[in-house]
Amino acid sequence: MSKSSNTPTLQETTPEAKSWREALLVYTKKPVMVIALLGFSAGLPFLLVFSTLTAWLADVGVEKTAIGFFAWVGLTYSIKVFWAPIIDRLKIPLLSRWLGLRRSWILVGQAGIAAGLLWMSALDPAHSLWWIAVAALLVAFSSATQDVALDAYRIEIVDDKLQGAMSAAYIFGYRLALLVAGAGALYIAEWASWSMAYTAMAGLMGMAILATLWANAPARQNAEQRAEEESAMVDQVMGHAMNLQQRPGWQRWLLGAVICPFLEFFQRNGLFALLILIFIAVFRLSDITMGVMANPFYIDLGYSKTDIANVAKLFGFFMTIAGSALCGVLVVRWGIYKPLFIGAVLVSVTNLLFALLSLQSDMGDAMITPSLSWLALVISADNLSGGIASTAFVAYLSSLTNRSYTATQYALFSSLMTLPGKFISGFSGWVVDSAGYTEFFVLASALGIPAIALVLVLMWHDRESVSDKDGVKV
Repeated sequence: MSKSSNTPTLQETTPEAKSWREALLVYTKKPVMVIALLGFSAGLPFLLVFSTLTAWLADVGVEKTAIGFFAWVGLTYSIKVFWAPIIDRLKIPLLSRWLGLRRSWILVGQAGIAAGLLWMSALDPAHSLWWIAVAALLVAFSSATQDVALDAYRIEIVDDKLQGAMSAAYIFGYRLALLVAGAGALYIAEWASWSMAYTAMAGLMGMAILATLWANAPARQNAEQRAEEESAMVDQVMGHAMNLQQRPGWQRWLLGAVICPFLEFFQRNGLFALLILIFIAVFRLSDITMGVMANPFYIDLGYSKTDIANVAKLFGFFMTIAGSALCGVLVVRWGIYKPLFIGAVLVSVTNLLFALLSLQSDMGDAMITPSLSWLALVISADNLSGGIASTAFVAYLSSLTNRSYTATQYALFSSLMTLPGKFISGFSGWVVDSAGYTEFFVLASALGIPAIALVLVLMWHDRESVSDKDGVKV
């Protein structure tokens, strides 16, 4: 099956030339402002069940092996594809009639996040570690649910001309939330307590709920037209008429909501789709695995929570934004694949800098705290490379998605890109306890090698596809 017309290429989505004033005014439009606030809502809970939570656990003396297992809470983000079709089609009684399908699910997710954070703030990890895990799981599940609905809302609320501005606003809100949930929570924990930090984060979700209520409901695709398209797709695969509209409702729902998004992706890409999915699964292995032990590593080196907030979170935030901005220019200049390759290489290499930092701090059986300038250098390289890699990767995933099935297909990609990393990172604490930080960071770097190799394969395949299309052999 040829690439769907509903799946725009990079060239097709390049905006027409506008003046700087016209370009800037797009950020004053209501949908763009709303998506920035909702991007903040999406980013806030992530670190609170990931690196900020591991810093809390390390600060109260929880064993590294137990801290590593908490990475598995993040597996919730990686399996959201299993309930994405429900969010895509199932209406919530009363609430969906009032807010519409997308906003009602976003609101439910936000309420679950706020409740989970408040629950965590009332617990002591030293005595209620299991309950902390359950509350963190509630936050992660609610956050993943919000993400599925929000991705669909972001695409459906405006036409293609504003998608670039929507993406930029969403990323800004998301990154700002990471700063608040990272550096902000560490500052509050240093000056007050971890309980107060998580209470404050729960309160910030109120702003996100107000944004959801302020937002407009997107227009929905005509149900009859969608049913006709799905029936034609199923008939093509089966080789004969299935008479989909005459089948029981549960069969129509299963085929349309669950089967058709995956059928379309495999029909469009053929067997090469399997290699694409493998690449998506391994691209973030290196940085996800390293990220779980980053904050415990800083604390074990002797840095204070304020030092970590100032350098690893606040300074790192601006370096990530710089990397993202640089990658945006590179994608326009070179396309997607070269920046994707550069990002994959840099992420792997910068993990070796953490190994060097660990070696510098290791003096026999004692640990000394390296200077903040050395930490800033390592953090700068790590966040700059992360900004390049993540921006290129999102651009690549967006190029794979068919607009007719954006919610479910994007949920598949975003779930798959974190699932292996989250699983493997669960053993990170065990590796540190068994071998040490230096060996752990070297191993994390090595996990980036498959992604580098597969980017080269994707580049070759794209080159061959263009050559075949043009009738020219290179």
